[in-house]
Amino acid sequence: MRVMVIGGTGLLGKALTREWAGDEVTSLGSKDVDIRSDVQVEGVIRQHRPDWIVLAAAYTDVDGCETNRDLAFDVNCRGAIRVARLVGANQSRLLFLSTDYVFDGRKTTPYEIDDPLAPQCVYGDSKAQAEIGIRELLPECCIVRTSWVFGVGGKCFPDTILRLAGTRRELDVVADQRGCPTYTVDLSRAIIQLCRKGATGTVHATNRNECSWFDFANEIVRESGLTTEVRPTTSEKFVRPAKRPAYSVLSNSSLERYGVTMSAWQDALHRYLLERGNHV
Repeated sequence: MRVMVIGGTGLLGKALTREWAGDEVTSLGSKDVDIRSDVQVEGVIRQHRPDWIVLAAAYTDVDGCETNRDLAFDVNCRGAIRVARLVGANQSRLLFLSTDYVFDGRKTTPYEIDDPLAPQCVYGDSKAQAEIGIRELLPECCIVRTSWVFGVGGKCFPDTILRLAGTRRELDVVADQRGCPTYTVDLSRAIIQLCRKGATGTVHATNRNECSWFDFANEIVRESGLTTEVRPTTSEKFVRPAKRPAYSVLSNSSLERYGVTMSAWQDALHRYLLERGNHV
């Protein structure tokens, strides 16, 4: 199977490239292909003729999207739809990475794949509109929603907490937002299996169990053997430009229907810290 990863230099793209074995994999970063360009996208698809394209390229600065709406939609929506159109013309398959931020966060039980889209921020809106446009063009595509992604080789929540904990005695972290941390290694392995199984439709893929950002930070500090005190705070006291969903836990029942399971986030964090070299 020939596979093309677009967004190969991002946090997930790097992990996908490392984890994918046994197939012919081409990994392309933004310097190799700009998904805002018809000519560039069509050029790399014609050159490599992949069986599957994994579209992991995105403008993921959630707060930056609020002040750069045009860029967010150019990349996350119009760019993604452009890829879908050209994928269809070349008879390849597409797996598109989406987000828990397409939901409003008002539920108190895990979101299922057919729950209504109601994004509360520009980033979530750009991804939700991309999902709609892609599905219209490619009914047989696979849309994988994930959340709270972390891994080595780039900026992520555990990396930030470890950096801050190295210089501060106390850290305030919001305790009123709940979700599912997702390790890039585990997500990559799930994506590889979905492609090999010819997955279609929408799939939710996260590590198991839910937590708050405070719980997550507390476990990062504890597992790392650091002495920094992690204190709970509220979203009202930690105002950000983009509104975050209060509850964005994703149900993995759609993933399990393909016979794919992911470990608990606590186990994933343990392995991340070992990979990063921060485990006691």
